[in-house]
Amino acid sequence: MLNTSTGSPYPLGSTITEDGTNFAIFSENATSVELEIYRKSDDSSPSEIISFKNVDNHVWHAHISGIGAGTMYGYRVDGPFMPEKGHRFNRNKLLIDPYAKALSGAIKWSDDIFGYVLGDQNEDLSFNKNDDAGFVPKSIVYGDNFDWKGVKSPKHPWNRTVIYETHVKGFTKRLGSIPESIRGTFAGLSSRPAIEYLLDLGITAVELMPVHQKVDSDYLQKQGLSNYWGYNTIGYFAPDIRYSANQNPAEQINEFKNLVKNMHENNVEVILDVVYNHTGEGNQLGPTLSFRGIDNAAYYRLNPENPRFYDDFTGTGNSLDAGHPQVLQLIMDSLRYWVTEMHIDGFRFDLAATLARQLFHVDRLSAFFDIIHQDPILSRVKLIAEPWDIGPGGYQVGRFPVLWAEWNGKYRDCARHYWKDRGSNVGEFATRLSGSPDLYAGNGRRPHASINYITAHDGFTMNDLVSYSSKHNDANHEGGRDGTDDNISENFGVEGPTADPMINASRNKRMRNFFLTLLTSQGVPMILGGDEIMRTQLGNNNAYCQDNETSWYDWDLDEKRQKMREFVRRCISIRMRYSMLRRREFQRGAMITGTNAKDITWLNADGSEIGQEQWNGASLRGLGVLLTRTERDLPDAPASKAHSEDIMIIYNPTDNVIEFSLPARWRSQEIIIDSIPDHHDAFPIPIGSKKISVEASSICMIREIT
Repeated sequence: MLNTSTGSPYPLGSTITEDGTNFAIFSENATSVELEIYRKSDDSSPSEIISFKNVDNHVWHAHISGIGAGTMYGYRVDGPFMPEKGHRFNRNKLLIDPYAKALSGAIKWSDDIFGYVLGDQNEDLSFNKNDDAGFVPKSIVYGDNFDWKGVKSPKHPWNRTVIYETHVKGFTKRLGSIPESIRGTFAGLSSRPAIEYLLDLGITAVELMPVHQKVDSDYLQKQGLSNYWGYNTIGYFAPDIRYSANQNPAEQINEFKNLVKNMHENNVEVILDVVYNHTGEGNQLGPTLSFRGIDNAAYYRLNPENPRFYDDFTGTGNSLDAGHPQVLQLIMDSLRYWVTEMHIDGFRFDLAATLARQLFHVDRLSAFFDIIHQDPILSRVKLIAEPWDIGPGGYQVGRFPVLWAEWNGKYRDCARHYWKDRGSNVGEFATRLSGSPDLYAGNGRRPHASINYITAHDGFTMNDLVSYSSKHNDANHEGGRDGTDDNISENFGVEGPTADPMINASRNKRMRNFFLTLLTSQGVPMILGGDEIMRTQLGNNNAYCQDNETSWYDWDLDEKRQKMREFVRRCISIRMRYSMLRRREFQRGAMITGTNAKDITWLNADGSEIGQEQWNGASLRGLGVLLTRTERDLPDAPASKAHSEDIMIIYNPTDNVIEFSLPARWRSQEIIIDSIPDHHDAFPIPIGSKKISVEASSICMIREIT
């Protein structure tokens, strides 16, 4: 019999003490709470049961002597089962601790993990008395024994950040240069070959798709699929054990910490994609795994007219109620944990508009933003919002407060349209190249508020964007209903792969145009992992359930794919060299003191400055941009003569060659990069005259030689 005492209501979760472990769990509406101790992860019967007698501010707590790191446990929480009033307590269901640092495994699907009887005519109104302890992973007490060896975060400024969005498993699952035993794991991503690849490419930050413990839905599993992307969280403190090469209890934590340490040792930041807008428990017909059984009415946004059902602003069946103080504390505690204990450098918030909903509407001044803004830890890391959800008024691009950067969906769509529509939206394109000042300049934010991207995990890969005119999602078994139909893509005459050299050359050049556009735009560039090696999903624009070669990176690179990778590496290198391409403040088009030059000048093909009346004219398609370094750029650039020249970028989206005049004040000049595949090994290319013919559908970057 274990020795139990009062313990403390803080901190929540399981916390090792000098002589045991303190347990604390929140439930506002429960009538009793029991802690069950298990010897093995798949045990269906506990070795010990402890009833909590102490409750402070709705936190149930107890201290248990004699148990420590590695102890497996779960909760039984009792209370009213009244779905019509929002209460779904069922003490027959073993529940995951919301604050568990590690879980013993994945959910094992069974009818018993549901709080109601499947197939009953009353659906979720019935009551399931079957015990499910053998099907639910156990929470694990974690004792921190990791040595960071003094390694600190590199903390790159925003204007020197290049983000690489990737999936832990997908990146290394087929990487032959690492041992097979660690492919697809945290250990694989932290291996020397993986990190050296990122360093060679010029990446400064990896943005990892969700690594929190997730739920694979029964629906997908029955079809041989899974929730590969991971946007179905059940444990906000726990790294998913399925990404751990070491399957011993709680070792996934140390393996993840080692990944972060290795990245930091090599000057690479780690940003986590986090899903605090909903959980993996689904709608009223979903399983009872944790939050639903602990206090459904507190954790979730329930329909005020009929609390049996959920307000669903996420398309997943439920929405966490970030307006509830305890839910808000859970989110903040989780975020702080990943920064202070796991040394994470920032977060990308999935469907962040849901977190900003006060009552019903999205509120820029919600408690969520207020707390983060005032928090001495979270206010200092990189914060990125996916600034929309599917609820009313959910599209919030440009409306998040200071401190926040945003995935700029308007940038993505504009860049795609510019090249597909042969420059018909040149005015907006110039705005997006400038860091989208129409979205961010008016509220105290800077260009880095715009996370620029052409592709992301959700949608076509870059290769598929130029190879398919429509989605091909048959492998998802949803009858083609999933995934967007608005891809703004172009296949150049053939749907999918082709042996036609002309089509392949056009596709190759379009991809280069996209990369050069991205890496010459003000703001923060984000590259979808694998795009640089022309990864394809064979036209699947919603590969969320494809844990297979559709999603895993193919590292068997032919010459064409190797050259694309080298092209992207060169683009990143040029961006880092020229501070004018990544300014910290918005360009003003103003004269530079003591010169006859502006920080930015928009040019017609004849060398004249574009007039205000021309921006909306049908004749303006090609675009010249002259960037001159200013004193504002100087602190960020090495004091070297090699970095003092002007640069000019010419964008020609048309089907015709355009002859551009170069600045008259330049004495000599050369092409440092362009998007023509045949020029791949030719740079720099000297220019012997004051005019240059820019090939159809291409970009050319020129520098003044001083």
